[in-house]
Amino acid sequence: MNNMTPEVLLIRHLNVYYGQAKALRDINMSILPHRVTALIGPSGCGKSTFLRCLNRMNDTIKSARVEGEILFEGEDIYSPEADLASLRQRIGMVFQKPNPFPKSIYDNVAFGPRVTGMQMKKAELDDLVGRCLQQAALWEDVKDILGADALSLSLGEQQRLCIARVLAVEPEVILMDEPASALDPIATERIEDLIATLKDDYTIVIVTHNMQQAARVSDFTGLFWLGELVEFSPTDVMFTNPKEKISEDYISGRMG
Repeated sequence: MNNMTPEVLLIRHLNVYYGQAKALRDINMSILPHRVTALIGPSGCGKSTFLRCLNRMNDTIKSARVEGEILFEGEDIYSPEADLASLRQRIGMVFQKPNPFPKSIYDNVAFGPRVTGMQMKKAELDDLVGRCLQQAALWEDVKDILGADALSLSLGEQQRLCIARVLAVEPEVILMDEPASALDPIATERIEDLIATLKDDYTIVIVTHNMQQAARVSDFTGLFWLGELVEFSPTDVMFTNPKEKISEDYISGRMG
């Protein structure tokens, strides 16, 4: 891999507090473009907190306080001048449980372009919706029922619809917080196949409890433990020759 590739996100000395409790301590990491970065570790170790820092979702938690730097393409996302709406458009989020809006399939995908003021003719919006559904591997399932209620879809289809909804605002980075944990094995496999396809066009950061999933889908893996980033390595190194004993014990099942 070319070590000269500039990082999309550079995290330096990140500390996060909820009130007096320190949730993350001194996290340093580089997220490279068109790669999948997986975050693993036991429950409550800081993975999702870290993920939410990357598009400032933690701003919605009153007790949360962030120290350190997160640079997105060289710009500090926590600077007072940062445009939060633009940031969350450029760094989209897919949540653990599918959360389609109680609207039609079409209107779910069209929602972002409409509210962000993307000026489009009807034909252009139709093309965008179709393209995003194709990218999310959902088009063949829904092309004849675009007016149907999104909540009528299966959970796996709903999650792919939520991915299509994120794609519609043309992000650069997609954050995924356990995107397959609520899904059956077949739907999970489709999401994993989708992640492999999407990284050609997007940078992806995924939180997962499933170590086999991390091994299958990611290029880099970070192990969080009690709020610290214990190890961050290429995935093949993490799973075959980890540098830290905690990593070895966690991956082998002796801890966590």
